[in-house]
Amino acid sequence: MSDLIAVDWGTSSLRGARLDAVGSVLEEKSAPLGILNVPNGDFAAVFASLFSDWMKPAGTVCLISGMAGSRQGWVEAPYVACPAGPEELKRHLYWIEPGRIAIVPGLSDEQEEVPDVMRGEEVQIFGAMRLAGRTEGLFVLPGTHSKWATVQGGRVTGFRTCMTGEFYGLLSQHSILARTLEADAPLDEAVFLRGVARAGNGEGLLHNAFGVRALALFGQLSPARSASYLSGLLIGEELRTQELPSGREVIAIGAPALTARYALALGQRGVKVHTFGAEATWAGVRALLT
Repeated sequence: MSDLIAVDWGTSSLRGARLDAVGSVLEEKSAPLGILNVPNGDFAAVFASLFSDWMKPAGTVCLISGMAGSRQGWVEAPYVACPAGPEELKRHLYWIEPGRIAIVPGLSDEQEEVPDVMRGEEVQIFGAMRLAGRTEGLFVLPGTHSKWATVQGGRVTGFRTCMTGEFYGLLSQHSILARTLEADAPLDEAVFLRGVARAGNGEGLLHNAFGVRALALFGQLSPARSASYLSGLLIGEELRTQELPSGREVIAIGAPALTARYALALGQRGVKVHTFGAEATWAGVRALLT
């Protein structure tokens, strides 16, 4: 098989990898050219500027996952409804150039009163399944919009989205909490876990969040420690709404700094965590073509 090009094109950035016939990464590239930053909306030009040299060998195929397939992206690739696995995604690839460049469709979960959607995370899930040798389990993909997905029989049967990262940005930068909080401070694990525990007090996020300001006013939290406490509150609130598998393992996929926080929070609940990073994306793209 010729080289496979895997591209993860998100809202604020894009990254790509050139994979060999067995899925090993030969080369990687990245740029701050997410779908909201594409000059004049010319996705084809941005793609060519970064990956045209990789696409030269005859038979090379590129699969693009993420927000490039959204309504604001290169082309809109219709969602595939859950339950769905790699085979369903493969059948619904949206070919920009037949046999050469395709958009991977996202997943939709329409089994509840309010539907849910994901783009890009489905590829990461299937990649982590391949790397971990799993066909069942609970997966969390922390980020701006964290995803919790249930996998059974090698297919995503359902998922939920939590706006945890976005709420952290809003509260830490645009609310009264910003006056006494250092949003980018290094993690203080003890204070973070204090926030996680506080989220389980049954008093709700709206009350607990104001406590960040009150603790700062009374000199009990510094600006740097307030950031860790708020992060713990929000992630703790997210975990509070999940049905966590007692004594089992959750697979976390994402940036190491984020998956480490979820591992701490889940560990406080007695749940083990197996983490994956960018390698899950590349393995997931590979899974769609083998």
